[in-house]
Amino acid sequence: MAFRYGEYHDGPDPLAPPYDVRAALDEMGDAILSGSTPVHALRDLLKRGLPGTQDRGGLDDMLKQVRRRRRDLRERGRLDGTLEKARALLDKAIGQERAELFPDPSDEARLREAGLDALPEDTAAAIQELSTYEWRSAAARRTFEELRDLLRREVLDSQFRGLRDALTNPDPEAMERVRQMMSDLNDMLDKDARGEHTQADFDAFMAKHGDLFPEKPRDLEELVDILARRAAATQRMLASMTPRQREELAGLINQTLDQAGLSEQMRRLGEALHARRPDLAWNAPERLTGEEPLGMGDAVTALEELADLTQLETALRQDYPGARLDDIDEAAVRRALGRSAVDDLEALKRIERELEEQGYLLRRRGKLELTPKAVRRLGETALRRVFSSLDAGRRGDHDQHDAGSAGELTGSSRPWRFGDEQPIDVVRTLVNGVRSGGLAIRTGQETTRAGRETSRTGRDAVRAGGRAAVRLSVDDFEIAETERRSAAAVCLLVDLSYSMALRGTWAAAKQTALALQALVASKFPQDAVQIIGFSNYARVLQPDELAGLDWDMVQGTNLHHALLIAGRHLDRHPDFEPVVLVVTDGEPTAHLMRNGRSAFEWPPSSETLELTLSEVDKMTRRRATLNVFMLAADDRLKEFVDEVARRNGGRVFSPSAERLGEYVVSDFLRLRRAR
Repeated sequence: MAFRYGEYHDGPDPLAPPYDVRAALDEMGDAILSGSTPVHALRDLLKRGLPGTQDRGGLDDMLKQVRRRRRDLRERGRLDGTLEKARALLDKAIGQERAELFPDPSDEARLREAGLDALPEDTAAAIQELSTYEWRSAAARRTFEELRDLLRREVLDSQFRGLRDALTNPDPEAMERVRQMMSDLNDMLDKDARGEHTQADFDAFMAKHGDLFPEKPRDLEELVDILARRAAATQRMLASMTPRQREELAGLINQTLDQAGLSEQMRRLGEALHARRPDLAWNAPERLTGEEPLGMGDAVTALEELADLTQLETALRQDYPGARLDDIDEAAVRRALGRSAVDDLEALKRIERELEEQGYLLRRRGKLELTPKAVRRLGETALRRVFSSLDAGRRGDHDQHDAGSAGELTGSSRPWRFGDEQPIDVVRTLVNGVRSGGLAIRTGQETTRAGRETSRTGRDAVRAGGRAAVRLSVDDFEIAETERRSAAAVCLLVDLSYSMALRGTWAAAKQTALALQALVASKFPQDAVQIIGFSNYARVLQPDELAGLDWDMVQGTNLHHALLIAGRHLDRHPDFEPVVLVVTDGEPTAHLMRNGRSAFEWPPSSETLELTLSEVDKMTRRRATLNVFMLAADDRLKEFVDEVARRNGGRVFSPSAERLGEYVVSDFLRLRRAR
């Protein structure tokens, strides 16, 4: 017995690890933080392909293959191949007949020659007149029969893909079987139109005529789809020809069907297919630019595939409202691009589906939105990226993963109560379980319970090869008590003005806000964090809206209003250590008036600067250090932040957009350690 090992080709790798949809969300997050909507970010991800899966293509890769295939088909050949070949065989038969008549000096021969000279130029009309002609030349008769066989095969193949091979050597029985098949097919369609068709009827039809349908359809709908697409391609072929070619070929088709006794059945079938699939492009012309003449069946096949590729290209672009991957026909992908492309498409669909099922994306009234879970994930990712850029040797507890990081252990413990977040005291919990009789000793087939009084017996049993297990109840659990760390009231003030987008710093500002939110939530849960966005007005930003937040296309940088809101947050937490961080790219150009409206003036008015610096002084009296992260090098901005630092004692940073998150998080951690 021999074994052969090789690469697995029958679908996706069954041993490949499942794709982590969180990586897909992180990829989307970069676009969302830059201002893209979730639906556009998801569409861009699916177009590029999944990160970390180099062997899997995205929609753009499929589009390139589809367009390349369409170009190859258009350059494949001409549509008038059957007409050209029919005309050549007709001319050959006429020439052979003339050669037979030429030596004959009789009047009959001359009369026949005159009849051949008078044949119409239209190929179909000429064949129609010669259908009753008594050929003198046996060679000419055989050539004419070859012509009629060619037309019969090509015409039927243009409607039924499998009939050309079946009619290679036609005989009366074969043609009768074709007529019976078409009659049964039309009867089945009529029965379905009345609502009387069953799957058993279709199975019986396929058992009788299945060898004539190489596509092996599974039900009537699939068979109708196959036949309708081919019939529509035949109509498009006629529409793509010149008027003269169209007239000649239509005449040949009608003449061939009449001679085969299929005209009425074909008419019934065409009407039924058109009624069932009016959505197909039945008469849309298509342009083929190749030089090789194509037979009628091959031309219809090429046009049928071109129609498939056109629809597939539209679906793959995903640029219409409400577009989803489920709109892409998997069967069309398989026909056009093969099995591997189907696997790639299924992988993309699985990502889209998993993002919704795992609670990262939500469709609401046809609109795709990020869930709070997704926003938390983006914040954690932003925080990881910040930490990865920090120096490896820098001290700090940002990489601490131990439980109970919100407090220091005191060395004592107490019984666990519902809602406790302190770490479990494992040793004392197990001791309580043993003391309450939860120790089970298993030796062979016997199990005994051991309490404190039988602990020595239990140890002896374990040494003898037995196994010990402790069964715990809720009352056995104890937690390690921790001492509460000092809490901080954190305010991050983020500039939302349009200049942030123009300078390319908007995505970095949002990512920094998400990172700080994630840091406080995970490492300093006792802190009270508030993120405030400001442009012409200031407002408190909820964590769930940070990722999808867009800049404000308004005039004004109202730091005065932002400091007012931050001051209220600090006043609500008088026992907390105040931390105020400001991210901006411009000096204040607006302030809040007594009537609650915003007043804008550029260059900044003296009133705006005085009111803003007044709020800075209030922050100083609250003992709040105010650190400013300056994202531009304007002279007026530099002069203003230097004055803020002089009055408050805070620091001024001028980071690049790429390092903003690192600066803000590092400064926050420094302040927390200092406190």
